[in-house]
Amino acid sequence: MEGGGDFSVNAIRGSLREAAMRRGTRVLLFEGGEPGRSRRPCLVALVLLVSASGCYAPDFDVVIVGGTIYDGSGGEPYVADVGISHGMIEEIGDLAARTAFETVDASGLAVTPGFIDAHSHAEMDESWGSHGQEFLTQGITTVVLGLDGGGPFRVAERLDAWDRNGLGVNAMTFVGHNAIRREVMGLDARAPTDEELDRMKALVRQGMEGGAFGLSTGLFYTPGTFSETEEVIELAKVAAEWDNAIYDTHDRDLGATFQGVGYDASVAEGIRIGEESGLRVIFSHFNPQGANNYGRANVGAQMIEDARARGVEVWAAQHPYTATQSNLRSYALPRWASGGGTDAVLARFEHPDTGSILRTQIMESLAMRGGPEKIMIVDEDPDLNGRTLAERATEWEISVPDAVQRIIESNGNASVMNLELYDIDNTRYLARMDWMMTCTDGRTPSDGQAVTHPRVYGAFPRKLRQFAIEGDDIAIPFAIRSFSGLAADFFGLDDRGYVEEGRIADVAVIDLETYRDVSTMEDPHHFSEGVVHVLINGVFAIHDEERTGVMGGKALRAPWTHSER
Repeated sequence: MEGGGDFSVNAIRGSLREAAMRRGTRVLLFEGGEPGRSRRPCLVALVLLVSASGCYAPDFDVVIVGGTIYDGSGGEPYVADVGISHGMIEEIGDLAARTAFETVDASGLAVTPGFIDAHSHAEMDESWGSHGQEFLTQGITTVVLGLDGGGPFRVAERLDAWDRNGLGVNAMTFVGHNAIRREVMGLDARAPTDEELDRMKALVRQGMEGGAFGLSTGLFYTPGTFSETEEVIELAKVAAEWDNAIYDTHDRDLGATFQGVGYDASVAEGIRIGEESGLRVIFSHFNPQGANNYGRANVGAQMIEDARARGVEVWAAQHPYTATQSNLRSYALPRWASGGGTDAVLARFEHPDTGSILRTQIMESLAMRGGPEKIMIVDEDPDLNGRTLAERATEWEISVPDAVQRIIESNGNASVMNLELYDIDNTRYLARMDWMMTCTDGRTPSDGQAVTHPRVYGAFPRKLRQFAIEGDDIAIPFAIRSFSGLAADFFGLDDRGYVEEGRIADVAVIDLETYRDVSTMEDPHHFSEGVVHVLINGVFAIHDEERTGVMGGKALRAPWTHSER
């Protein structure tokens, strides 16, 4: 195969294996090359049509034997075999005497449910990201998208496109408040008219009818930040017409927002929106930000505990890194200066009075985040990527506010990381909460993007190793539950998320001794290690630590039913 390399051979191998399993046949694969020439991989397949002839009728497609099962419930692990057929876990027990097309020896390895990334920015709509390799190599088989208010309201179209084009992992989506507000009101910093609110409600309803799992907001971001709480509650009530639907929020102020409402008030607002609308709540990447909030994780956690005690369903997700990733405008500009689009923002820089105030407040805003030295530019633009904001200003021999203006002029915005914004002790404390799921919050890097956040490659193994394997903050079964069963229960994925008979075979086989993140801030583009096999919907996506290239994922539609309330 021209230009294919090993990955293309893996893709062929995986596709043949998948076809065989689905048709009751067996595939024997032979690899080689032409003597005397470059060893370009080639692959020969001999397909034995066994089911029709009755020559060979195994009990299972795949049997995973001798593994230690962490079933996703948080219970104690146990050793057993797992029999998989037709994409389902059919039997768990002693299957040594049973037959299979393929037997996987998992002795000394962990057998877990495929992990669920509860807050993801996997680029499933792009051909260069839909393979999901960065996620599969962590053991992730399902990603939750459409978050921070950015989910499109044309949900049915998005899901249908995923079905047509193929997915490397399962994917589900929310409908986004920011996307809807931008569609109806642009970037206007005002409350909607009654007519505009009705139009936004209609778009929420369109998204929910199309299969969205709920409404997401990014009240930290433009234009969501211009919304009053009551606006969000009214839209959330529309989503709540679907029983068990969800409110996912990047809340208004995690603690490092210039002239913001503060961390405590922001958490209270998120709970209030869920309580008054009837939606169940999940806080995205829940963790207080900024040095003034170091050691204050217990404050937000207690607010969630109090809400749960009075019957409000509130949950959260976390990643284990101390750095965030977002965009320059959100981190550097005061909210009043971010409305109206790029031209309006640049005009404020040029105004003699407004510009002076803006430049002062940019420095005050950045100071809350550790200063411009802690803002690392990780944009796709190679002329910006890989330098801190302070370094760029020095290289250009201009002030930091002028560097912000220059980047907005040339780029419109830019992706940035805020280094050391989270307190690791806060993160460790929150990992112990029984309502805390796990996420990457990671965005698939584009081709040629030199620097990106390592969480897209390593959030799950980093959490497990840091807090459970090498630390004693949480037990391994508890961590695996936060990766799988907890999220499956919350998102209503009743057919996956556990190693259990009758569940869909999203399964990972992991060497816990070697399971670790390799990606770093300085050198991010490295897949995690230690994932030996991954089956997604019963098909191998990783086999003997090699990616097969099979696009085995599915578009997942919300299971909620519309209420007549």
